[in-house]
Amino acid sequence: MKSLPRRIEKITEPQPVVEGAGVRLKRSIGTRTLDSLDPFLLLDHFASSNPEDYEAGFPLHPHRGIETVTYVLWGVVHHRDTLGNAGSIGAGDVQWMTAGRGIMHEEMPEVRPEGIAGFQLWVNLPAKLKMTTPRYQEIQSKEIPELKGEDGARIRVIAGTVEGISGPVTGIAADPLYLDVFVPAHASFTQPITRGHTAFAYVFEGEAKFVIDDQEDGTRISHPRLVVWGDGDSIKVITTEKPVRFLLVSGQPLHEPVARYGPFVMNTREEIEQALQDLRQGTFV
Repeated sequence: MKSLPRRIEKITEPQPVVEGAGVRLKRSIGTRTLDSLDPFLLLDHFASSNPEDYEAGFPLHPHRGIETVTYVLWGVVHHRDTLGNAGSIGAGDVQWMTAGRGIMHEEMPEVRPEGIAGFQLWVNLPAKLKMTTPRYQEIQSKEIPELKGEDGARIRVIAGTVEGISGPVTGIAADPLYLDVFVPAHASFTQPITRGHTAFAYVFEGEAKFVIDDQEDGTRISHPRLVVWGDGDSIKVITTEKPVRFLLVSGQPLHEPVARYGPFVMNTREEIEQALQDLRQGTFV
C-alpha cells in the first residue's frame, strides 16, 4: 500500500476558560468549535506566572469513564485522592490516571516564582473498560526518553514508539502516541502515524509549516493553535526563521456513543444518572 501523507482538516484557536476553583486555561478540545476528537475529549493548556490565575487549583472532584493525562512543563502540582494516593509532579513529569469506575481526586498547583505550565488531556475509555479499577501511571521526567533527530529536532516519547524507542506509559486502550516535539529553525520533522488513528498537534511555542510533501509550500501555523489531521500514514513539519514546539498526539478512535456530564463520560444517559446517584449516596468510590 502506498504511503499517504496526512492533510490538515482543521485549525482551531484555543478558547479561554476558567475551571476548578478559578484556574485560567486555554482549551482546544472540548469547546463549541471542537467538541471532541474521538477518543480525545478535552485538551487544556495552563501557563501563568501570576498566582491569581492558578493558586485556587482543582479541589476534590470526581471522574468516571475516562483517563486524564497531566503533563507539567514547569512548576509543581500536588495531588491526592480518596484511594489513598498522594504525591507531586514537577517539570517534565507526567501523570496518566485511569479513572475507570470512579475516583475522587484533587490537583493543587504550588505557588512558585516560575509559576505553572502544562497540559491536561482527557482520553475516553471503551465501554468494556468504563468500570475498570482506577490506576495511576506516574512518570518522572528522567524516565521519558528523548530522541535527537538529524536536523536537531528533540522528541520526548511519553507514549507510543519512535524509531524503536517506546515511551514509559503503557497498557492504554487507545494505543496512543504522545510526543513533545521541538524542531529548531531551518529544519524538518517527519513522523509516521498509524493509519486510521485520530491525530492532532498542539503548537504552543514558535511557528512552522505543516506540509504534504516537498513540492508544496504548506500551511504556516503559529502558536497557540490546534492542528487536526485527516487520515494517512505520516505528518511533516518544516521550520523557517523560527523554531517550533508542539504536542503530537494520536490514538485509536472508539466509534462508540458518548454520554457526557462534567467529569463523567459514559455511553448512555442512564449510566450518567447512575454515576450521579452513586455520588449522592456515597457509593461512588
